[in-house]
Amino acid sequence: MNNRVRELREARRLTQAALADLLGISRQSVNAIETGKYDPSLPIAFALARVFDTRIEQLFDPGV
Repeated sequence: MNNRVRELREARRLTQAALADLLGISRQSVNAIETGKYDPSLPIAFALARVFDTRIEQLFDPGV
């Protein structure tokens, strides 16, 4: 699934580790989400939306 996580994280000058701390997940999980290797669970997707002050639909594109 395509997403804007890296773009939004970099715009806020957050490292992957800092974002991971905010979400309560590992840096490797953040990397996997950003590269599309892992689709986050719904709770993590909501947490990402809160961190970036946006809607889930604006973070992720299912590409269907």
